[in-house]
Amino acid sequence: MRLRAATLVKFPAKVDCNSPAHWDGDRLYLFNSAPEPWRSSGKSVFDLGQAVLTRYQNKANGGRWIEATYKDDDGTLYGWYHNEPHPVCPAREALTAPRIGAALSHDNGGTWQDLGFVLEAPADSLFCETENHYFAGGNGDFCVNLDSRKEYFYFFIGTYHRDSSEQGVAVARVPYTERQNPAGKPRKWYRGQWSEPGAGGHVTPIFPVKTDWNHKDADAFWGASVHWNSHLNLEAGRYLHQLQQRPGRSRRLERTPKDPGSRRDCAGPRHGAWMVSAGGGHRRRAPRDRQVGRSHRAAVRPRSIGLGDRFFQTRRAGRVT
Repeated sequence: MRLRAATLVKFPAKVDCNSPAHWDGDRLYLFNSAPEPWRSSGKSVFDLGQAVLTRYQNKANGGRWIEATYKDDDGTLYGWYHNEPHPVCPAREALTAPRIGAALSHDNGGTWQDLGFVLEAPADSLFCETENHYFAGGNGDFCVNLDSRKEYFYFFIGTYHRDSSEQGVAVARVPYTERQNPAGKPRKWYRGQWSEPGAGGHVTPIFPVKTDWNHKDADAFWGASVHWNSHLNLEAGRYLHQLQQRPGRSRRLERTPKDPGSRRDCAGPRHGAWMVSAGGGHRRRAPRDRQVGRSHRAAVRPRSIGLGDRFFQTRRAGRVT
């Protein structure tokens, strides 16, 4: 992939995770979370209006970052969120262990009905003595993609288990038919099978860590963001964020991780940045945050912007060759 300079586009709200988008008619809806989810809309990503805070119908322990959405044929919008409860380690209250929940909306994400948690790490997988300043365990930092046959939603999740053999990017799936009642339905990929439950189950990462997340010099993929590239005609592991920005890889969703089919490298950004994502231009192709062509725009949140500032995402145009 080649990068070239492009006009700067600022997202209307703070960004601290993937920023999903969907179309309803000729209107694009975008979600930015940090951690509260804000929604903006417009004729395209270049014409977004002021962001408005969205709301859940219930309260929860910790923020709920909307990381992925899917607009169903009947108009229902399904969303999945990253939640960070506190405290999980009484002696170190700053640490958390993320978990993943599901929600749905009937007003394009203005209000959300929480459907409960669907993916959590095993209860005994916390490591409160970790040298990590954020996570003592958990499942989070993810994306969700529906396969082309509309059989399963696939979750590409970051796993922060105390055991490094279960750290990295792992995969889980839930039947499309269970989208309105997903709690207890997902299965995780473990040792060659979809054998482990979504809540408390073990994983076999498809991208294992190089250096344990619990070490100061952790080296691991995280924050998967996958899209369909119509030019390459394959599912691209588009920007697996990593401390050293190593290339991601691609695989078709219909195949099991044991049988990935043909693969091509999809290089990530060369310079330090996070929350990288891809998107289209003016023309309507749904869903925009999960489908691109030969030329697309990559959104990058600069490292120099701190959590207390107003985030923006710089845009560079990428061309697949």
